[in-house]
Amino acid sequence: MNLEQLNFHHLFYFWRVAKTGHLTQAARELHTSQSALSAQIRQLEDRLGEPLFQRENRRLNLTEIGQIVLAYADNIFGLGQELLGRLEGRSEGMIRLRVGSVATLSRNYQENWIRPLLANPKVTLTIESGLLNDLLDRLLQHQLDVVLANEAVPTDPNRPLHCQFLGSQTISLVGPAKRWKNRTLRIPEDLQGLEMALPGPRHSLRAQFDALCLTAGVKPRLRAEIDDMAMLRLIARDSGWLALLPEVVVQDELKSGLLQRVGFSDQLAEYFYAITSPRRHTNEALELLLKRRKTE
Repeated sequence: MNLEQLNFHHLFYFWRVAKTGHLTQAARELHTSQSALSAQIRQLEDRLGEPLFQRENRRLNLTEIGQIVLAYADNIFGLGQELLGRLEGRSEGMIRLRVGSVATLSRNYQENWIRPLLANPKVTLTIESGLLNDLLDRLLQHQLDVVLANEAVPTDPNRPLHCQFLGSQTISLVGPAKRWKNRTLRIPEDLQGLEMALPGPRHSLRAQFDALCLTAGVKPRLRAEIDDMAMLRLIARDSGWLALLPEVVVQDELKSGLLQRVGFSDQLAEYFYAITSPRRHTNEALELLLKRRKTE
């Protein structure tokens, strides 16, 4: 068979069905009927001379040949998505950098990280937040260039990702300066019964803090648990409670004297990572940020 005989439209339909595992869902996403979708996949199988799926119950599973074809289809259409991503918004030498960040990540940290690009008139930034797995899916589909996270991604041969450590941030206990000026608390020993606002259960920091309190037999009075660091910053500023968070989140309030650093623990830290997927072509703006981190 010559390359001209390979119908890439049929290959694309196969790729979408293989990704979802269901004809119904794929047909809905592709705005076509199940029968039309099945017919085009059968034509691809006839052209290749091999079955690509085997049905088990109501799910379609790939045959051995189907897995091989899927690997190539991933490369073909993944590269196509990468191409569209690079061309989107690009004109007269403009560079678009699409950044995803987990919802629990400090907005101040994100701004500090991208700050070198803010004065570059050739760079257009797209920044969105969400759940880590959703962002990683978009990264693998070349809809994002990088994902900023506060947890490392485990190695998975089925999900090729590169996780670069960017640094860590000391975690501090902060409170209203009017009440806590020149006072210091030990974490967690002095927190029994004190009103506190804490990161939500999904935040990596929360598990560290809860483990410290449990080991010490200390139980603060929980007044709020908040995933979003921007909201936790507002609560820390306006509630009068103590709050546990990375100092970078409240850097402006600490500088102005509105909040006071009351204590910290060297057993608590937030770690930051830049997660990328293999690309055939590099993004100049992203390379600048990653190389800058390596030289710091």
